[in-house]
Amino acid sequence: MKLTVDLGSNSYPIHIENGILAKTGELVSEVFSGKKIMIVSDDNVFPLYGKIITKALSDSGFECHSFVLPHGEPTKSFQSLPKIYEALINAKLTRSDLLIALGGGVIGDLAGFAASSYLRGIKFVQIPTSLLAQVDSSVGGKVAVDLPQGKNLVGAFYHPKAVIIDPDVLNTLPDHFISDGMGEVIKYGCIKDKELFELLCRHTSFDDLKSKLTQIIARCVDIKRIVVEADQFDLGERILLNFGHTLAHTIEQHFNYERESHGEAVGIGMYQITKIAEEKGLTTSGCAEQIKKALEIYKLPDNSNLPIDVLTDAISLDKKNLNNHLNVVLLHDIGDSYVYPTDVSFFDGAGIV
Repeated sequence: MKLTVDLGSNSYPIHIENGILAKTGELVSEVFSGKKIMIVSDDNVFPLYGKIITKALSDSGFECHSFVLPHGEPTKSFQSLPKIYEALINAKLTRSDLLIALGGGVIGDLAGFAASSYLRGIKFVQIPTSLLAQVDSSVGGKVAVDLPQGKNLVGAFYHPKAVIIDPDVLNTLPDHFISDGMGEVIKYGCIKDKELFELLCRHTSFDDLKSKLTQIIARCVDIKRIVVEADQFDLGERILLNFGHTLAHTIEQHFNYERESHGEAVGIGMYQITKIAEEKGLTTSGCAEQIKKALEIYKLPDNSNLPIDVLTDAISLDKKNLNNHLNVVLLHDIGDSYVYPTDVSFFDGAGIV
């Protein structure tokens, strides 16, 4: 399956197919006519897929280099950037060359930001290997690194030349990372597709859902494609993609990215924000319980056991907090989302979240 994100000169294809990694050289050749390629990956992913991708690229005539970083969210920091730049310089990559981000959301964001800033920008391709990256972070052109004060506080809008998604790679993911990705899948059902949400809730586990996985990945990607085409720079409808994230980012940061994963934190954020919104009459009663049911099916938490006042300082730094006005994404109902302008006082009285 091939989708195209239509952004004029920044348009790019998204390829979704089981076993597609073996075609990497052929697909990269469609969008890149240079010679050198640097694969940036991590020490979990590269041992599994580095060899097949390097061979596919070499067979297509490319000169391949690789740079492998430690896995995990702490890698997505400024301290990692000079190491990537040094690897690119040592390989003598120029502005006519290409970087491939091979990994989950951390590598995609970090390597994408390195590509956006090295020599004022070189081409890059996303090959996401986690469910979360496949359904969400690899598409849309957001690249970033974290600061101690918060997640993704330094970044850019920089689109890849292509996204190559192979659902087969998910077979090697630990269960924890499957649940992580399902947080974002549930989000897409909540904000834009009631039928997708109901499909998820009709199944009893991720294993039960597996036969529908390629279809579900494609649906999530297509939703994001439509939203990004309408709002490339996150000024309007694209904010809806941040459902649950206002709380999620602060929970992740509070625990130094060592307790809840991103998808787990998003699940908590979606449920807790919807519960608050129901109490304020801003969301149809019962939505929070439907979200809680979906989280339970896919083994995701629904609370952080933190007092809300522990999180509000970080919420005030959220990228959606503009001139002390906070845009919180809420649901009218499952599948029908909207942006609610408010401020940090929205969370007053929430207690433990």
